[in-house]
Amino acid sequence: MRRSWHHACAHPVRNPISRHGGDRVMTNATAAKATGTFHVTSMEEDAYESLESGGKLTRARGDQEFSGDIEGHGHVEWLMCYREDGSARFIGHQLMRCSVGGRPGTFVIEASGDFDGSSSTGDWWVVPGSGTEQLEGITGNGSFEAAKGPMATYALDYEVS
Repeated sequence: MRRSWHHACAHPVRNPISRHGGDRVMTNATAAKATGTFHVTSMEEDAYESLESGGKLTRARGDQEFSGDIEGHGHVEWLMCYREDGSARFIGHQLMRCSVGGRPGTFVIEASGDFDGSSSTGDWWVVPGSGTEQLEGITGNGSFEAAKGPMATYALDYEVS
């Protein structure tokens, strides 16, 4: 079964602390917060397993255009677990080709969250070591929230060392 959908998924904000061996690492980086919106420009979803409980497992992939403090494009791959009532839990990775606070580069976001049947909320965090160009050394975490539809809001607390 293939389905196109235009809702996004969201995450709660975590504190961006660089850690090594459990101790805080001091850097010359300045903490900043990026906020804005993103528009889901494409999304395709394929079911790959039906669950005895009445739910299903799906894979979804899509593209998003970001505006605000993050400007650019994201490509996301989701794994979704739907329950019989239509709600779902999701996890995924998103490749960001963008600028953050005016600094161009790429990085990967890891995300997880919940879809209640009409809106999504979730947490995301930067995968350590994934930043390139002027975003090399980026760390951070944040959240996103989307009502049913193609528009969502985001927040990302970040540092670039």
